[in-house]
Amino acid sequence: MLKVAIIGAGAISGAHISAYLAFPERCQIVAVVDMYVDKAEKRINEYGLEGAQAVTDYTELLAQNIDLVSVCTPPYTHASIACDFMQAGVHVLVEKPMASSLEEADLMLRAAQESGKLLSVVAQNRFTTPMMKLKGVLDSKRMGPIAHVQVDSFWWRGHNYYDLWWRGTWEKEGGGCTLNHAVHHIDAMLWMMGPPVELQAMMANTAHDNAEVEDISMAMLRFQEGALGMITSSVVHHGEEQQLIFQGKEARVSAPWKVVASTARNNGFPESNRELEEQIQRLADELPDVTHVGHAGQVENVLNAIETGSPLLVDGQSGRNTLELIVGIYRSASTGEKVVFPLEAEDAFYTREGIMQHAVHFYEKKTTVENFEDSSITLGRKLDS
Repeated sequence: MLKVAIIGAGAISGAHISAYLAFPERCQIVAVVDMYVDKAEKRINEYGLEGAQAVTDYTELLAQNIDLVSVCTPPYTHASIACDFMQAGVHVLVEKPMASSLEEADLMLRAAQESGKLLSVVAQNRFTTPMMKLKGVLDSKRMGPIAHVQVDSFWWRGHNYYDLWWRGTWEKEGGGCTLNHAVHHIDAMLWMMGPPVELQAMMANTAHDNAEVEDISMAMLRFQEGALGMITSSVVHHGEEQQLIFQGKEARVSAPWKVVASTARNNGFPESNRELEEQIQRLADELPDVTHVGHAGQVENVLNAIETGSPLLVDGQSGRNTLELIVGIYRSASTGEKVVFPLEAEDAFYTREGIMQHAVHFYEKKTTVENFEDSSITLGRKLDS
């Protein structure tokens, strides 16, 4: 029975707690940590975590033989907490984004390598049937070479969303919607496409004058094999529609699921290729459904890796790759320059201090609240709908 601790009792911690509770024979939550002890106690009571202790300082757990922790704290704390636990012999599942800088991400990777402990970065969208099937279809190459990928990470957040004390600052949140909302869709795109070689980006703050960071960004990408891509990240889109679209030479597939294939008439104009559409649809239908969805699926993957040595689907390097692309967007949007990957340690945007110094500050944070009374959150549109 693996002993688990939840570090941070904010809104996202509920998803982690529910995920662990899906495997009662394999793990037990023994502690919930939060700087506000009443928040930790509320989570323990809310989920009936019998015997779990409420702790205000995570360092109290470093010598308590914990097996696995979920880090659910603000991004600027991820590296220090994760490294402390891995160095103490504890496996780590850390919420997105992995860290607030590439320097911190590299510290986490080094701690994982030196300690021999697992480091997984939350990317729960991978653990859904639509995403798994989309990945399987793309891997089949039935669509031909990919020509274009489109990522629409459309969310909406009210002005007061950025009143929370750590949000809306380069220092503590590490960025805006590109880092903290589009991160899941960017992760999925990289999982399916591999990394781009260069990008050009723009960003703005159009509706949140209580935040330093962007509330919308757009990036144009070029991939090694010649494909182009577009990523739009936003918290100003009403309706919160999100989608990933992959245009291949022979067909197009997407999440939410849609398959379209075309062939040319004598004059070059398109007509439907029903045979290929049916082949791709049949392939998708034959791929298995996911048993445990979202955070529960990722927790199962981490538990399997601890117990059997099976591979992590989302390891620390995956998390760093996603962060590097996002940092590249911030660098290009702030300087107006094209970014070529990889970003080296000498880059001005490699450290959190460098980002704070060089990234565009749209506004200064005007109001700050310690907590919102309503801690419920929305997770966006399901990509199978």
